[in-house]
Amino acid sequence: MPQEAISDRYELLEELSHGGMGDVWRGYDAVLDRPVAVKLIRQASVTSPQLAEEFAKRFRREARITARIQHPGVPQVYDAVLDASYERLFLVMELVDGVPLSAYLHPGRPLPVSWAAAVAAQVATVLSYAHDVPVIHRDLKPGNILVARDGTVKVLDFGIAAILRTDVTKLTATGSLIGTHQYMSPEQTRGGRITPQTDLYALGCVLHELLSGRLVFEAEGEYLLMHQHVNAAPTPLRQLRPDVPEALEELVLHLLRKAPEARPADTQEVYSRLLPFLPPPGQEPGTTDVVPVGMPDPTAVFRRPFAPRARAQAPASEGLPPTAVLPGAPPVPVPARLREDIREAYAHSDALLEEERFAQAAEVLGEIIEPAALALGSGSKPVLALRRRRAAIRLLGGDYRAALPEFEALADVYARIAGPTGEQSRACRAQAARCRAELGQVTDALAALQGVLNVVRAVDSDVSEEAVELRHNIGLLLLAQGRATEARQVLEPLHQDMCMVFGPDDEMTAEIAEALALIHLDLDGDAAT
Repeated sequence: MPQEAISDRYELLEELSHGGMGDVWRGYDAVLDRPVAVKLIRQASVTSPQLAEEFAKRFRREARITARIQHPGVPQVYDAVLDASYERLFLVMELVDGVPLSAYLHPGRPLPVSWAAAVAAQVATVLSYAHDVPVIHRDLKPGNILVARDGTVKVLDFGIAAILRTDVTKLTATGSLIGTHQYMSPEQTRGGRITPQTDLYALGCVLHELLSGRLVFEAEGEYLLMHQHVNAAPTPLRQLRPDVPEALEELVLHLLRKAPEARPADTQEVYSRLLPFLPPPGQEPGTTDVVPVGMPDPTAVFRRPFAPRARAQAPASEGLPPTAVLPGAPPVPVPARLREDIREAYAHSDALLEEERFAQAAEVLGEIIEPAALALGSGSKPVLALRRRRAAIRLLGGDYRAALPEFEALADVYARIAGPTGEQSRACRAQAARCRAELGQVTDALAALQGVLNVVRAVDSDVSEEAVELRHNIGLLLLAQGRATEARQVLEPLHQDMCMVFGPDDEMTAEIAEALALIHLDLDGDAAT
């Protein structure tokens, strides 16, 4: 953990990327207990206090303007921080789980036509919202285009080029142009006026590369490359890849025209011309296309528009293999160094938990689980205890979707160790059921809780602490579903038991009494008289 947080709030945890305009870090927001992306922007042109003050104003202005682009294809800007030295600038943004488009561009390995069109159509949609603000990207390229795990395209670094410009010629203090030469429009190269058509030229460069596997222009040295963008004609796509539709080739050549006014009128026109190459809703993915391994499918948002999120699956690393635990096998001794690491992880996690930093508290335990599992076995008692503690923290912090599969996996392992009626297996199944209830899966949650209660009643008292909590959960879930009669049938005998064992002044006894009073008011017209 860093010694000093940015603005007493944001911690830099891990460097994600290193680029010409800045470094991107995975960060943590200590106030809202959430992961964030933090971009440290390089700035080499502040050479005097006057320039520093002007730069500070421009930085905040551009950050505010960027934050006005209201589109899911633009990561949200949460904060803009400029330190007192004016040398360190930070944009705090939404952390997106995805991969940059540049990772899947290789010479001679173009994308399927529908995939390339889907990426370009999504980028065009994002640009339409940006240009309406108006915000011009100025540095659109595959490295600034992220494909999220669901196939949604995110356009990064809006406003960064504008923040870094130092004068009307868009030159840095070292005389370098703002932008990336392989995707830079002729007017940018000349230092001319920037318009939305500048972004369209860059989009044409990107689409050409997606469809051909080759840059529009390639040359030794940046000045020769700049000369080609200003003067040379691009190679038509169908000469490089014959299966590209003629209309798509025409669109790319239109985007790559030298004069800005000769390009398409706007992004809406570009999107309309891409529509014929996008899959219609309901169409299944193509089976003949050769697609990059690991790249999310960008056509998914068109084939299944407004689809619900995929059902949660337990990550492979979270699962506990049946062979990991052999009942009766002697425990593996815990090495002294590992024992100390585990102790420190618990202490660190507990300290974070005291500050209600749930996400980080769970992450700290996650970092020790893998090495502990490798050394001791994934079904060893110390590893299972770590997993159970992490799951409980996730539940406490409201991350029910992550806690659910872990509790269910733990319940299965504990059942193999001590049988399905064992105390630890019961507890994990009950916690999994509570996660399901919070996720809206109330019917399944009720069935699971009732199943655990039946086991508890068979091995313990009906007024044991475990049984009382389960009966309480079941009654309140029934009441929340509007099943007042069934809820009363559960809560009335529970209330009688609580008064007898714990007394009427007990906190839970009073809570059950309040629930019964609501039932007797017959607010839903369902309660029996």
